Amino acid sequence: MFRLPSSALRYKPSAPILSVISCTTMTSCGQCRQDNPDDANYCHQCGVPLSSTTIGAEAASHASSSSPIPTDEALWRQFIGPNADQYLVQFKKFSSNGQTRFAFSWNWPAFLFFSFLWFLYRKMYLHAFVYAVGPMISTYLTGDFTGGLVWSIMAGATGNYLYYCHCREQMAGIKKIGWSDQALLEAALKDAGGVQPYVIWVGVVFYVIIFATLIKMIQEGAPDLDKPSSRPAKLAAMKTA
Repeated sequence: MFRLPSSALRYKPSAPILSVISCTTMTSCGQCRQDNPDDANYCHQCGVPLSSTTIGAEAASHASSSSPIPTDEALWRQFIGPNADQYLVQFKKFSSNGQTRFAFSWNWPAFLFFSFLWFLYRKMYLHAFVYAVGPMISTYLTGDFTGGLVWSIMAGATGNYLYYCHCREQMAGIKKIGWSDQALLEAALKDAGGVQPYVIWVGVVFYVIIFATLIKMIQEGAPDLDKPSSRPAKLAAMKTA
């Protein structure tokens, strides 16, 4: 019978060979965590395709590393846009124990700017329509142009509260959607909230027209009330004739 030499039985791999074997790259199965050779397509233990488990593990890692959804205050800031800090301070007056309540505050842009343009600037379209038509109807019914001033005072006194109610309603609708992508959430906030900068230029054009009209009226001067009317003289001549 053939027997191996005793020297062959006592043979052990040298250190370089062991290092080569130990440095072989391995792929861990995402299903059973079994190490498999890097060129293996299927797990040697459970048979699951290694490519699908690798993709699933990468997707889970990406989802866990994605940025978290912002806090409520951050969402409100993104929705409001310019001057968010000032409005958030005012908004605290209108909420008590989670309930909405009216409190006096003053909004200078809504008072000094054309009121309907300020509402349009803040994307409050229904309020913009009311404050555009309301002064015209009041002036038509009363014949008093000071009615527009009354509407401006109303806008200044209630502008912050109306804007708070608008923001709260819009934010409630946005939060109902389960946003898993922060980019989509930010796009929705920008679309529903923020401001419309072009409205500022519309207001500038309005002011230029008003100032030009005032200058023209000053140049023409007021009507001469001291000048006697010729109509009574004509009537007296007709009576004597």
